Amino acid sequence: MDDQALADFLGTAIGEYRLITPEAPLPCFALLIGSAEGTTYHVRRIAFGRNARTSDPAARREFREAIVPKFGPAYENEHRGWWMDSHDLLRASREAEALGMDLLGSIHMHPDWHRLGPPSERGHTLSERPTPMDCHLFGRTGWPLNIICYLERRGSAFYHALAAWAPPPQHAVEGAECPEFALRVRTRSLVEV
Repeated sequence: MDDQALADFLGTAIGEYRLITPEAPLPCFALLIGSAEGTTYHVRRIAFGRNARTSDPAARREFREAIVPKFGPAYENEHRGWWMDSHDLLRASREAEALGMDLLGSIHMHPDWHRLGPPSERGHTLSERPTPMDCHLFGRTGWPLNIICYLERRGSAFYHALAAWAPPPQHAVEGAECPEFALRVRTRSLVEV
């Protein structure tokens, strides 16, 4: 992953993090754009889009009929979960194609919700590892690369941890884990070769 793509995501994620309240676990989600070279995915940039979770009828139905019954009432909260606006998804895909790149997958933030959320949510510690909901999402999209950025604040400083994941195998049993990828961040802007 290019360091500038990561910096772009972190800048936005920190801004969203600062707005989180115990009632509103604001998400941060973006698409990964780059190239696939053999078994290596090179993320060159990211593309943000709007969350259509509450405005798209298909998204509302999916959360009401599938997500909430399967993953619990916490997902009734309209701030929890992401559904990329279809217009923004199409725009990002066309921009990637025009640049000779591909849409590789997604990146999203896991905040330290176990510290920020209401007392009822503090028993489940989030990290850069996928939750059952993440594995469901990764399997549904089928994108080959999915990055989770765990973000926390300690005092006035922010810290992050990253991990990259493939979707669960196509014919895996329900609840199968996502395979992990090795993730490397290119430090081009920090070190001149």
